[in-house]
Amino acid sequence: MSGTIRTLMEGEALWRVASLRGVEAAHAADDLMARAGAAAAGWAQTLRHEDLPVLLLAGPGNNGGDAFVAARLLRTAGVSCQLVFLGEAACLPPDAARAHRHFLAAGGVVDSVLPAVDSRFGLVVDGLFGIGLTRPLTGLFAEAVARANALAQRNACPLLALDCPSGFNADTGAALGEAVICASHTLTFLGAKPGLFTADAPDGCGEIRVADLGVSLAAEAEADGFLIAHPASAALFAPRRKNSHKGRFGTVGVLGGAAGMTGALLLAGRAALKLGAGRVLLGVLDVNAPKTDFVQPELMLRPASVLLDGGVPLTALACGPGMGCDQEAACLLARAVRMETPLLLDADALNLLAADTALAEAVRARVHVTLLTPHPLEAARLLQVTVAEVQRDRVAAAAALAVRYDAVVVLKGCGSIVAAPDGRWRINAFGNSGLATAGSGDVLSGIAATLLAQQDMAAFESLQAAVALHGLAAEYCVAAGNGPVGLTAGELIEAARRIRNMATTGRSATSP
Repeated sequence: MSGTIRTLMEGEALWRVASLRGVEAAHAADDLMARAGAAAAGWAQTLRHEDLPVLLLAGPGNNGGDAFVAARLLRTAGVSCQLVFLGEAACLPPDAARAHRHFLAAGGVVDSVLPAVDSRFGLVVDGLFGIGLTRPLTGLFAEAVARANALAQRNACPLLALDCPSGFNADTGAALGEAVICASHTLTFLGAKPGLFTADAPDGCGEIRVADLGVSLAAEAEADGFLIAHPASAALFAPRRKNSHKGRFGTVGVLGGAAGMTGALLLAGRAALKLGAGRVLLGVLDVNAPKTDFVQPELMLRPASVLLDGGVPLTALACGPGMGCDQEAACLLARAVRMETPLLLDADALNLLAADTALAEAVRARVHVTLLTPHPLEAARLLQVTVAEVQRDRVAAAAALAVRYDAVVVLKGCGSIVAAPDGRWRINAFGNSGLATAGSGDVLSGIAATLLAQQDMAAFESLQAAVALHGLAAEYCVAAGNGPVGLTAGELIEAARRIRNMATTGRSATSP
């Protein structure tokens, strides 16, 4: 049974390398390499351009063995191939050595010199290094990766990476130096790996498909994590009852807006209102700020201290958008942390938290749920490490934050990570580079606060839905021609509202 090749599923399960190694060992007698090579050869025939030769780059390990199998099967099918092997046959692992012998026995020729950059190919297959890479590539291996990228670009031909584009860590997505950044397609074996969806790797993977190799992975190993599923099936997307009132949909408070930064507060408030909160109250630190948002007059603006007085009970409170880090902001945040309401901390609230051990202890001691929404620099401050350390293993960083602050956390960035204190984590694959714009995080805070306030889901699920909506909104805007270049945070609000409403009727939620 060779298995099937499939596209990614909703909420795709993710496995770390260590988990997959155990499954591979349990199937040592099943010749998984033969199945992987056959899957690669099958897709390669579909991808090849203009009947030109296929270039296969084989590395010194089992990934190279997959390339040997694929090359042999392609030749059998009449496809012209050039295979370049960067390694020593005597040092190959047993399965890869057998694949090498079978390739030679079938009349295959092994080259050891990389083709010139002006060579023409209809497909480049990256079989250099798969999921086991943990150190930077150097020497001829780095040169081979650079040549693969150059050939794919020069020939405008597909580049198919086997299991994981060479040069990336399959667990973390971090680039370990020179990496295959031009893969148009990645065929990953057995199951999907977290590193394909976060940090540097998403720029290098192209379209990802899974070849299960005839193994029911979910029956043999517990998934380490999951991709975030489209939120349309969540309870909050159910049609609202006709017999409703605004109190049913939550009262959201947003604290922030110091002098010169009220725009961040307004973005968060508008997002909260348009994503379905029954009422939104803004606590403004700037005493000279307007008393009304004339663009969105439904928002209720009041002094920051009044918002926290308890005159209007809040079902969720977001702190941080444009808040500043002065003494007044610190005192207000300390009051907010003591309130008995679900709490979201973002932006300057996170910077204040990182600088105050007593405040950190108060956050950990909270009975009501806490959400933290840091970007990598804020996460580094909270963990007292460097940004490079955070980005080196984003899943681990998010999990560490969740445990340290007993909070549900989203570590924002390419492939945002949502993590819970109990060890669960999810990766968001929705979105695009249009989200890298000022105010985007403030909009996410408003969306997340609204979903939290409506109490239809647990905090872990509601934060996943907010992150997914945020990413889907960016995709919607780009599909409409409004990005990714020049996409503004305010545009995300209307798109996210449209997606939420469209999902309740079962219509497409990703295109205009």
